[in-house]
Amino acid sequence: MRKLGINLGACSGLSREEYAEKMVELGFGATFTGVYETEEEQSEVANLLARHGIAYETIHAPFRKYTNHLWMDCEEGDMMLATLKNCIDRCKLVGAPVAVVHLSSGDQAPPVTDIGRARFTSLVEHAAKNGVTVAFENQRKLSNIAWTFETFSAEDSVGFCWDCGHEACFTPGREYMPLFGKRLVCLHIHDNLGVYNQDCHMIPFDGTFNFSRFAEHLRNANFDGTLMMELSAKKPMKLYGNPIYENLTPEEYLQRAANAVKKLRDMVDSEA
Repeated sequence: MRKLGINLGACSGLSREEYAEKMVELGFGATFTGVYETEEEQSEVANLLARHGIAYETIHAPFRKYTNHLWMDCEEGDMMLATLKNCIDRCKLVGAPVAVVHLSSGDQAPPVTDIGRARFTSLVEHAAKNGVTVAFENQRKLSNIAWTFETFSAEDSVGFCWDCGHEACFTPGREYMPLFGKRLVCLHIHDNLGVYNQDCHMIPFDGTFNFSRFAEHLRNANFDGTLMMELSAKKPMKLYGNPIYENLTPEEYLQRAANAVKKLRDMVDSEA
């Protein structure tokens, strides 16, 4: 049966040990994290997951600071490339096979440039050398992610991370799976209300995203990988004033998430 996944730390109020135990109890078999401050902490988390039989499938590279500078001729761009290469090194350290990478940030992202192409080529080469796949994630801009799949093949260990929530609130009306679905290697599943730039990271079926269409896309791509959710219990209220999860305990929140992704699995794996 297809694996179900949820990011580590989707809600607060549980220790990592308690969170992992709850994941197993609810049927989650995979997770992902960001890059922790130290290698020691990254390894501790990897060991925790291994003890509970949870697959450490991806590490999400840092993205908020200097992402756009990757396309600019500046020191910050070089610093950001080093940060992304460090994410590759962390993947190798803990045996996570995929690093998820953003290509741009915000509405005013710079255009594709020669120096940006060179930096991302260097990143891909570093990843291939270390046995890690780079999964580029859809954001607001089409040009840079299209460039990656025109330039790098699957043999270069480059694939697509489809974030359906980003598609709904950053690029309404644009579908990424018909363009890049054959390169799909991992998912970030979450919901929102389809309001531009309101990236709520809600549990599936709590917003307005068309998950019937989602299931159709995955069947068309013959994707048999993990249904990985990227959720945040706090984000709807903290950023957008939506109290949808405010009265749920951590256990209730995770149960709700598990119920939703199991429903989604049934939809995806049913006959079209």
